Amino acid sequence: MMRRPVDLGDPDRLYTVTGGRSRADDEKFDLVTLVVSECRPSPGMQSEHVRILELCRHPIAVVEISAELRLPITVVRILLSDLLSTGRITARHPRVARSHVDLPDSTLLEEVLHGLRNL
Repeated sequence: MMRRPVDLGDPDRLYTVTGGRSRADDEKFDLVTLVVSECRPSPGMQSEHVRILELCRHPIAVVEISAELRLPITVVRILLSDLLSTGRITARHPRVARSHVDLPDSTLLEEVLHGLRNL
């Protein structure tokens, strides 16, 4: 399999898409943050915002949005920040186990793995 170079897009286009910003107003979006749209796109919206709202009808990770739009993650974070500030999306970080006790028992996980392999 031959690797293709990463296409970062036309710098002028990315500048226009983000309104000249190089980072989001806040850092609420990491790669695995789940995003869900709270409304439908409205007429006159920026095309990238429309596409994000369409993608986010069901929970989707920020990294998946970036891949679908074929835009750098930094640009996607800026666009998501715009939508979050207007209440058009909600963002939720995956739950993190508070301690080792909160994690599932390793024997249970092994049994599930054996069951999946036997399918």
